[in-house]
Formats: sequence, structure tokens, C-alpha cells
Amino acid sequence: MDEYEACILGLIAAIEHKVKTIKVYGDSTLVIYQLRNEWETKDSKLVEYRKLVLKLIREFEEVTFHYLPREENQMADALVTLAVALKVNEHSSMMSIGMQAYGYPTHCYSIEEEDDGNLWYYDILLYNKYQNYPNQATENDKRTIRRMATRYVIDGEILYKKSHNQVLLRCMDTK
Repeated sequence: MDEYEACILGLIAAIEHKVKTIKVYGDSTLVIYQLRNEWETKDSKLVEYRKLVLKLIREFEEVTFHYLPREENQMADALVTLAVALKVNEHSSMMSIGMQAYGYPTHCYSIEEEDDGNLWYYDILLYNKYQNYPNQATENDKRTIRRMATRYVIDGEILYKKSHNQVLLRCMDTK
């Protein structure tokens, strides 16, 4: 199930970036061969995952699935090494984390238009796209905008905030 979930998340990210041709590499023979229709999907838990992947791949013009043996998958090895570094034993109890999915990041639901009629990210967007400031910006405002803009990046029409570990957090479509 984890392998299918990782595949689904990767496909969603590719769809959001308007990728049309994609090669999917995986080290799970089960998942790769099921998605290539070479093996049947009998486990009822995996059937729904496979259906979702097949639905998502309709968004692409070309999709291929390739099996990559674990010993050749250096990224997976690095992730396993990190996982082993966590100090967990049979007597450890790990608190579960509840999660919910929202259409937008939760902080966006509480943000209203500013006094100038623009959304909260407009000044950052203006600076990152065109290196321009709002007409009424003071020197202090400009300095603040430049400082804040370094924490955001635009990819296509999507504004992302860089987290402390350089992971990009999606803010809003800029259309």
C-alpha cells in the first residue's frame, strides 16, 4: 500500500506541474507488474489503489512503468538509512497523527482581502514575478517585501513558500 501511495503522490505532483510524459520507476515488483497489467491485483486493499493510479494516468499522454531493483535504487536506500536512524524499539510508543486534507492550506481559509482589495500574497507575487513594488510602497515596505519574497518561489502559475528545510509548500494558484 505504501508503494501505491508513493506512486499516487508522485503522479499528482506531476499532474499539478502539467507533465504530459512520465516514466515511473519503482522497486516493488508487485506494484509495477500490476500497473503494467502483467500481474492480477487480487488483494482487495490494493484494487482501489490500482484503480486510482489508472484514473490518474489518464491525465498523461504517455506513461511507462519500470521496475528498478532495490539495490539499484539509491534514493530508497538513503530513505531507509534515515528511517533506521530513528530510535524506536518494541517498547516505544509512537503517538499517532490525525490528518485531514483541505482544498487549500488551512491558513488560507482565515485570510481575507487586504485594504487595497488584493489577497495577502499579491505584493510578494508582484515582486517575485516582475521585481516591482506596489505604487504606495514606502522604503520600509519595499525592504519588507524583498525580505519576505526570499521565502517564496513561483513555479508556473503556483506560488510556493519555502519551509525551513527547503521543502516547497503550495500557497495558491497565481491566476
